[in-house]
Amino acid sequence: MSYLMNSSEILQTIEMIDQQHLDVRTVTMGISLQDCASESVKRCSEKVYDKICRKAEQLVPVCTTIEQEFGIPIVNKRVAVTPVSLVAASCCEEDYVPIALAMDRAAKSVGINFIGGFSALAQKGFTESDIRLIHSMPQALTETEMLCGSVNVGSTRAGINMDAVRLMGQTIRNTADLSPIGCAKLVVFCNAVEDNPFMAGAFHGVGEPECVINVGVSGPGVVAHALKSCRGEKIDLVAETIKKTAFKITRMGQLVAQEASHRLHVPFGVVDLSLAPTPAIGDSVAEILELIGLERCGTHGTTAALALLNDAVKKGGIMASGHVGGLSGAFIPVSEDAGMIRAAEEGVLTIDKLEAMTCVCSVGLDMIAVPGDTDADTISAIIADEAAIGMINNKTTAVRLIPAVGTAPGERIEFGGLLGSAPVMPLHTGSAAEFISRGGRIPAPVHSMRN
Repeated sequence: MSYLMNSSEILQTIEMIDQQHLDVRTVTMGISLQDCASESVKRCSEKVYDKICRKAEQLVPVCTTIEQEFGIPIVNKRVAVTPVSLVAASCCEEDYVPIALAMDRAAKSVGINFIGGFSALAQKGFTESDIRLIHSMPQALTETEMLCGSVNVGSTRAGINMDAVRLMGQTIRNTADLSPIGCAKLVVFCNAVEDNPFMAGAFHGVGEPECVINVGVSGPGVVAHALKSCRGEKIDLVAETIKKTAFKITRMGQLVAQEASHRLHVPFGVVDLSLAPTPAIGDSVAEILELIGLERCGTHGTTAALALLNDAVKKGGIMASGHVGGLSGAFIPVSEDAGMIRAAEEGVLTIDKLEAMTCVCSVGLDMIAVPGDTDADTISAIIADEAAIGMINNKTTAVRLIPAVGTAPGERIEFGGLLGSAPVMPLHTGSAAEFISRGGRIPAPVHSMRN
């Protein structure tokens, strides 16, 4: 299918790129590793490395050429692979760290920014391979630079695997003791999607093709700029303005996705239109919410404003492309959004308000620094709360917490780059240890029975 832009769209896109922080946040190549299985971790690692290097060899050069020809910044070039717990299930060894190291080496060889898929799907129970992978996570995420991992602990159809919730709380705690950056590369999901191009939660689902191109487009600055013309107008016009802006952003993403697909001879998967902020001033989801009429993100009315934003973004996206997927909506990662950081430091944006916002945004509690002495049971309880929101509301939710060792509420931890910096947010003091220790599975809700 061809796609042509008229002169007006071209001029608008140029202005968005030059002045409003519009970019393609990521071109992510999904690669199936199902044919890399082996009884030997060493042999499996070799096959994983070879296949990633072979399939993704031209990803960065092609994206660079598209950037130069179209003048559209492509910030990240990434790879997502089949969840490693599936790929490594035939291996006899307990330790999957060699596979993680092979993935990291492959990422460096092909020049990408991140590689996702050191992952497990455990929403209804564990396989032996799931357990091995999760136990390998703290060391794997600490000893690699570009590796990202995730575990799906629940779904609307399966309920919540509370044994996985408990294990992931301990895993995050163990990872934090080794490296805070390791925690920034680890996501715990409910209702994880198979075609998400954004890290750290990207993996190549088993229902996906052998190889696929998914594109993530982001434009908080563009939406914020458009809303400056809506001051004093009714909320209907605000929603319509966001929808029209999302349409234009998605059209640009569709163009880049189709070009990358054509030049790499790889099928085009989806455009993920998620408003993913950066620490740069003017590239903030919090600023959008404040332009809608809030004095500060996190105050009363924030959840309603975010619901409006998320819905309008999705409506604009699906009108622009027949293949909108991934998560598509608004992200609220605290450390990656200058407005969120400011609101958290002022005490307006709290962990409870963030949890309420996750009911209507694209993902969940994302890139949140918590006190360094936060115990594993408390982390597990936060994961359980988010998973429950996802399960009951039939949406994707996630947790990416960073227990910042040696810090207390009010202090700040620096990550650098797109990960930004995060104020350490206070948590409630009551214990959930007895609840978490029960284990078992929270049953799927009654509305899961849809057949």
